[in-house]
Amino acid sequence: MTKKVGIGSDHAGFEAKEAIKKYLTREGIEFEDFGTFSTDSCDYPDYARKVADAVSKGECDRGVLCCGSGIGVSIVANKVRGIRAALCHDAETARLSRQHNDSNVICFAGRTTSVPTIEESLKQWFDTPFEGGRHQKRVEKIEQVRAGESPHTSHEGETQSWYSIH
Repeated sequence: MTKKVGIGSDHAGFEAKEAIKKYLTREGIEFEDFGTFSTDSCDYPDYARKVADAVSKGECDRGVLCCGSGIGVSIVANKVRGIRAALCHDAETARLSRQHNDSNVICFAGRTTSVPTIEESLKQWFDTPFEGGRHQKRVEKIEQVRAGESPHTSHEGETQSWYSIH
């Protein structure tokens, strides 16, 4: 069961994020809003990184991100070790991202995805468990350290993102 969700967006995803906050409140799901807090132009990596880091460190159980296309926030989130961010366009892709990929961050295109579609997608995403089985080894391969790569831990033992070590 999801205990706390981190949410974030840039200016282009702000309105979708505000609708998501209303949905989470209606469903009784606790959340932390990592910004942005207006439609003023801003940089999506700043907010996507905050949400991804919170999920990676266990401060939030899952994350929800929005930008204009959903592509930018998904790229940034997937740079953080332990994050499996999925750009979803409908309830079916949201369900499959949980069932087959054990996604822990869902991303939406604020400019092209309707609020009802986002709500239906979130319902599927929260309600669908990871299937495991044949999908488990695939997810494990995502998290494997590649040859020559460090596991990205700092001196404090915290997971670091790719950008923080390069």
